[in-house]
Amino acid sequence: MRSAASPVSETLLGAVGGKPTPAVAELTTELLTRRAKHRRKMLGMVGTSYVVDALVLLVYAYAGVTTLTTALAYLTCGLLSVAFFLVLSEARINDRFKEHHLVMQQTSVGLAIMLLFLYVAPEVGCVFLCSTFLVFTFAALRSSARQTMIGWTVAAAGLAALFLFTDKPIAMPTETPLERFATLLVFVLVLGRGMVVGLYSNSLHDSLYKRGLELKEAYKRIEELAELDELTGLLNRRSIMHALDEEMVRARRSNAPLTVALIDLDWFKRINDQYGHPTGDEALRTFAITMFANIRSIDKFGRYGGEEFLLVLPETNNDTAKRTLDRLRAIIADLDWSAISPGMMVTISAGIATLRPDDAPDSLLARADSALYKAKDLGRNRVIVS
Repeated sequence: MRSAASPVSETLLGAVGGKPTPAVAELTTELLTRRAKHRRKMLGMVGTSYVVDALVLLVYAYAGVTTLTTALAYLTCGLLSVAFFLVLSEARINDRFKEHHLVMQQTSVGLAIMLLFLYVAPEVGCVFLCSTFLVFTFAALRSSARQTMIGWTVAAAGLAALFLFTDKPIAMPTETPLERFATLLVFVLVLGRGMVVGLYSNSLHDSLYKRGLELKEAYKRIEELAELDELTGLLNRRSIMHALDEEMVRARRSNAPLTVALIDLDWFKRINDQYGHPTGDEALRTFAITMFANIRSIDKFGRYGGEEFLLVLPETNNDTAKRTLDRLRAIIADLDWSAISPGMMVTISAGIATLRPDDAPDSLLARADSALYKAKDLGRNRVIVS
């Protein structure tokens, strides 16, 4: 079911490649909610990472390596960037873009923050270098090959400019025990966050795998529905005709007999008129289930149209088919149809035809149909062989 959101007057360009994306109104409410929830989770992880870095910077500030202002400014810049993207997400601006996580935009902002603080606070540069690594590791989870190359090129250019064209002493403080402890925290926490990213990646993989299985099941179900009659659960006309074609080829290849039977529920229009269409539908379902339960596994049975059904009997000659259909006719007549509706009785008529060397499907069915009409003319509730 489509979302009830108001139509969007134009499609918007995707974040990557400038390709048109579906209007927001074309996305389902469930999908929009799931997307927003996922973006909140990602932004929460990014915000937590900024807080962790700021806490390490406070340790460095306590050790006298950097200033308290550096830690607070870094935390402010990081959380403001997270808040900005969170506002965009909650306003569903992101959903107007093909890449709704805005990975390149977030990566660019994160890289800018790291390069800025590498420049203004090189005395604790190891913090920002490690965080740059985390930014791109996290971004890689959602980046295309093109985005990855662009991000890597920009990051390499920025770091090259900082290392080669400035004399900033980008440091890894280790002079005092507290400095060494703070630097240890940098690497331990980076490793820990890297593992969290790995676990997150694994959860994405599991989610995609599960979604893939669900899609396969859905596709399988669609295929089944395309082959089956919705009311009776039997093969539909297209499928039973395909089965007939296959059995005719097999019969000619193995020189085995093949017989078909066209079966019709007697006076079915009267059943619909007297008892109502829902009762008529129930009668069709009951007939289909009973027939299916009393034929061989190699037989093919499907709804040919309305109250008419086609039974394909491989490796069966005229005489055997006649006995089979008489047995099925008796079973149907003996059912307690009054359980569906008091006073209701259902019988069947059938016309049988056996494959001849020069038969096509149409000619074989035409002979079965002629036999069926003869059965009706003779009073119904009988089986006639062509």
